[in-house]
Amino acid sequence: MIAFVEQPDTRTESHLIGKFAGNFDGPTLVAVGSIHGNEPSGRLALERVSRRLESLEKKLRGRVYLLAGNVRASAREVRFLDMDLNRHWTRENVRKNTKLSADALAEDREQYELLAIFREILNSAGDEVYVLDLHSTSAGGVPFATVGDTLRNRHFAQKLPVTILLGIEEQLEGTMLEFLNNEGAVTLGFEGGQHQSAEAIDNHEALVMHSLVSAGILAAEDVPGLFASRQRLVSATGKAHIFEVRHREPVSPEDEFQMDPGYRNFDPVERGQRLASTKNGTISAPESGSMLMPLYQKQGEDGFFIVRMVSIFWLRLSEVIRRLRLADYTHWLPGVRRHPKHSEVLQIDTRIARFFPLQIFHLFGFRRLRWEQNFLVVSRRRFDTISPFASRRNRKYG
Repeated sequence: MIAFVEQPDTRTESHLIGKFAGNFDGPTLVAVGSIHGNEPSGRLALERVSRRLESLEKKLRGRVYLLAGNVRASAREVRFLDMDLNRHWTRENVRKNTKLSADALAEDREQYELLAIFREILNSAGDEVYVLDLHSTSAGGVPFATVGDTLRNRHFAQKLPVTILLGIEEQLEGTMLEFLNNEGAVTLGFEGGQHQSAEAIDNHEALVMHSLVSAGILAAEDVPGLFASRQRLVSATGKAHIFEVRHREPVSPEDEFQMDPGYRNFDPVERGQRLASTKNGTISAPESGSMLMPLYQKQGEDGFFIVRMVSIFWLRLSEVIRRLRLADYTHWLPGVRRHPKHSEVLQIDTRIARFFPLQIFHLFGFRRLRWEQNFLVVSRRRFDTISPFASRRNRKYG
């Protein structure tokens, strides 16, 4: 768990929208809104949820924490001040920001304050911990959930009437949810709609209320209007599918990136289709699939993503493989060796293991870390099937 040094200049209270506890030994749900300051809908939705929970607190079977993310950037209505807070949760930064230096940048201070809250929550949890991260996009289109591919995450997400995206955490370094997932929490991100839209606020509110029921913190009959909010999500999402990320287009301010107009989430794209331009020329789709999160704002490191639908067959096969713990034997496969310093990390020689190595190791529950020349480096996901919090009461997930 997080080691932390308290200091007197903390402003953790500025992040706390609401805190409710019915049963301290029950599950915990944490919802974070507006970790990007130009995405107000998450914070505004949590303010609504907080007002609703005031009359429901006695019926709660666990704890609820509603948090504002980047409060300094939100006050200025910008994505971030010094650096993207949702790319800041690397092991090095977390270690650094368990203490606060005099010359700390804005997002260092934000992280320090949020770490204090997360420490309190995780260290006192007596049962499962669920974390929601509420986002919006610069383009419109279908709302969707983003999920790190552990079985615990996947099962929780599939209780909700939303489209699910797997694998985005492999494309982005230092996200808050990846950090909390590695601490043992069940995590889910939710892109509720376009930044300034009223629909995004409604979608976020509906998602949080349904998550409280799915987590076992509230009974469905205790939530007024739950069916109507479910219908809102179903109407906004359409038929729920599961997608995986196939391509990320990284950008920097120096690129002078310009997304071609008119793209929305899940619009179909064909290989070779023009999508955007930079000072160096045009950018075309490297493969066919669906468009996701096209960048129509100045700040951001992701120009767009291309995603593709996942077959239920492969999802079920991966669950069987993981529950049988076949990953324990993958280092015996041709071209595969354990990392000399990290037993949960594998190095895969793609000159030997040439056919779909990343897809195969996804089935075993590994995530991509990086490419090193001819080697694919993957790591085993912690807490894939077993919760460290539920195990405090000798309970396994499943």
